[in-house]
Amino acid sequence: MSDTVFVADFASESQWVAGRSWAYPDGGPTNPGDDKLDHLTPDPAYSRTGTFRATRRPDGLWDTGLLTTEDSAEGFMVRTGDRLEARVTLPVGLGAWPAIWTWRDGGNEVDAFEYHPDNPDLLELTNHVRPGGSYVHDDAVGPGRTVDLAVTFGRRDVVWRLNGHEVFADGRGVGAHWHAYLIVNLSVCAGRYHPPPEPTAHELSYAVESLIVRR
Repeated sequence: MSDTVFVADFASESQWVAGRSWAYPDGGPTNPGDDKLDHLTPDPAYSRTGTFRATRRPDGLWDTGLLTTEDSAEGFMVRTGDRLEARVTLPVGLGAWPAIWTWRDGGNEVDAFEYHPDNPDLLELTNHVRPGGSYVHDDAVGPGRTVDLAVTFGRRDVVWRLNGHEVFADGRGVGAHWHAYLIVNLSVCAGRYHPPPEPTAHELSYAVESLIVRR
């Protein structure tokens, strides 16, 4: 595995579609059944700079940034054996729910990471294709911290690395013919599983400094 087959250019309209995803009911803009206050917006200020933002709306929802390769002109998909690498600066405010994940045809989801600042040192790593996952505690993880994440989508083993060190291998894998689109987004928690934003909070954000896929 030495060839770089994808380098994220979040400003590229041929590479990414902003503000809608078939991972949300009817493509969005809301997904309350998943405990999200999201109201997806195509506004480039919410995602196209690599800083994924959420701002409070008068109706109690939050305008949120999401990019996906699904339905884009290039239509890039990760495949079995690929390795995704990302450098991420984690959010600070309660209610922020950042993630990098995959999706296709109502499933094929692998979460490269999810994070909630109320669990400050914990990353959630999950394979939903052949279910397996882990809650990984690490001193390198915390609100406002920058971390290097990597996930290899193996046929029999999905392997996650944090700052160059293996932190979880699920022993399950994604199978030989798996492929899926990429999603990068910032959701906002509604309060069922994690605290919602503070009443005085009006903006949340996290940054994806780089994202590449090797094959």
